[in-house]
Parts: sequence; C-alpha cells; structure tokens
Amino acid sequence: MTSEPDQADLIADAVTAVPGVVGLHAGMFGEVATYLPGHRVAGIRTNPDGVTEVHVTLRYGTPVRDTAARVRDAAAAVVGGVVDVTVEDVVTEASAS
Repeated sequence: MTSEPDQADLIADAVTAVPGVVGLHAGMFGEVATYLPGHRVAGIRTNPDGVTEVHVTLRYGTPVRDTAARVRDAAAAVVGGVVDVTVEDVVTEASAS
C-alpha cells in the first residue's frame, strides 16, 4: 500500500529541483526536520504560526540571494504561505558528490 506524499515531501521535491541546490540541511544539530510516519524530512519544518522553514545547502558559485528566492518561490507554490529560507552551507563540486 502506498500513501500520498506529505506536504513536507512535496516541498523537499520542489526545493531540491531548484538549480544550485545540492540538498536540504537539517541544521547544526539536526533540529530542522518534519517527522512523518516511517520517515523524517530533514531541512523542512512547519511552525505552529504557519511559517515554513526551508534549510538548504547550495553549490559554490551559485548566486545565493537569487537561489534563495527561487527556493522560497518553489516552496511557497506548494504551501501557499510564508516561507523562510536559510542557506546553511555552500559546497564545492567535489564535496557535493
């Protein structure tokens, strides 16, 4: 039996499709995540006030502000609300693989 993807999974898919995004980032201590039955979505957290936090790692050389804006737009298209984006890390091509 398969279930429909949760909103956090949909946000993760949309955000990681943005050019320059290497992946989601769970924060320094792994505290940024959404816990779902059977798995956790690191780097995505929806707060009780309705604000969605998205924490990402970008590829070195990617324009940070522009990419963060694209990440915000991608996530907002899924949630339809306020999205805060945090760029947690920037990695080189060698460390991204």
